[in-house]
Amino acid sequence: MLFNSTSFLIFFFIFIGLYFTYGRRNITTRNLLIVISSYIFYSFWDWRFTFLLLSSSLIDFKIGCLLQNEKVQSKRKNLVIVSVFCNLGVLFLFKYFNFFSESLNELLINLGASKFFPQAKIILPVGISFYTFQSLGYAIDVYRKKTTCVDKLVPFLAYVSFFPQLVAGPIERSTNLIPQFLSSRKISNEFIYIGFNLIILGLFKKVVIADNLAPLVDMVYGQNINTGPIILFATIAFGIQIYCDFSGYSDIARGIAYILGFKLMINFNLPYFSTTPKEFWRRWHISLSSWFRDYVYIPLGGNKTGKSKTMRNLVITMLLAGIWHGAGWNFILWGLWHGLMLSLFSNFEPKNFVTKTLGWFLTMIIVFYGWLLFRCNSIEQIVNFTLNFGANNFPNWFNDYLFTLLLFGLVFFILQLWKKITSELCPAINLNIFLNSLVVAIKIYLIVLFWDSNGSHFIYFQF
Repeated sequence: MLFNSTSFLIFFFIFIGLYFTYGRRNITTRNLLIVISSYIFYSFWDWRFTFLLLSSSLIDFKIGCLLQNEKVQSKRKNLVIVSVFCNLGVLFLFKYFNFFSESLNELLINLGASKFFPQAKIILPVGISFYTFQSLGYAIDVYRKKTTCVDKLVPFLAYVSFFPQLVAGPIERSTNLIPQFLSSRKISNEFIYIGFNLIILGLFKKVVIADNLAPLVDMVYGQNINTGPIILFATIAFGIQIYCDFSGYSDIARGIAYILGFKLMINFNLPYFSTTPKEFWRRWHISLSSWFRDYVYIPLGGNKTGKSKTMRNLVITMLLAGIWHGAGWNFILWGLWHGLMLSLFSNFEPKNFVTKTLGWFLTMIIVFYGWLLFRCNSIEQIVNFTLNFGANNFPNWFNDYLFTLLLFGLVFFILQLWKKITSELCPAINLNIFLNSLVVAIKIYLIVLFWDSNGSHFIYFQF
């Protein structure tokens, strides 16, 4: 069930009616309603995977309780290892087994041997990378004594399965979200107002900008075009598309949560204004980058183990982040690319206008070449696109292509510049009621104009 589909609108209005009728009576009723609705929401993808979601939740709920009561450090360590093994084991089975099996078989064939490793008929559960990391993070936090365990099952099930952010984040921390399920929060008009504006903003990004740029990207990346300008503009289009698609989802998720009385973390903060690779990763997919920072990079030693080991830690962390995104060599190369660039520019801190401008330019080159690696369908396509990046032949449809990109790119630029100037991620919220109504009305008109009743998938659903 997609946020940008008619079926979700029907689901959401039914849920809201029940939530405001019964969910405000007490915390238990509210949480139970959220759990039931979240499992119904997830079952629309494939009802069989609701059992996987439930199993993952029950395991970490039990481990959290055992960790809280266990005093022997060695036993506590074994318990958290069980959580890591279960969560990452499930993730490997569904997401990576066939990739590694196929890669090893190709290696055997190249060595003159026969295929040995089997291929499994596995369907990837939507959102599995998100909720397994959220559940695993809880177990690690209890182990580290950064939070206490939840001794009531329903709030914990609600924490793992909360439908606004279940399938594409943000990956919430237990220290932020669980207390909100345990406390009685008054749903204010201010929260509803902010939530509505965030939902409209997110839908506008997805339906109007991202979905109209998607055909430009697919047109080029769906084939091995060797025209440099087209590769360049398709990569720019993808950079805008993936930002509006993913940050649009996060805005909708945060908006729905606000209406329900919850605050989710900010997942994007103007990443394309970054002047260093490090700053970009502080602004892009913040919930994931901070997760890897806290649970991988810092435990490896962070930047306190010498320059060479710091570079090693950055590369390992970003390599794992690349693998998290999907089972493909392009994601591995994308992770390695960002790890190497973070290492190379780790000490670069622009101080004035000139160095900031240069830093921004270099950072955008790094980021957008990374998007080329991310979007390519094969190693062969990466090589072809990289080698032909400077070719300057122009096809006869180039002008129409460029016009479409400039049109929706201009809308994106204005939206980003408005946010930058106002320092507000949803600047329309601070307008007076008349101007806000006008802006929202224009967004709704364009959303309806480009609306697809079945909805188009969000890019990060595949991860």
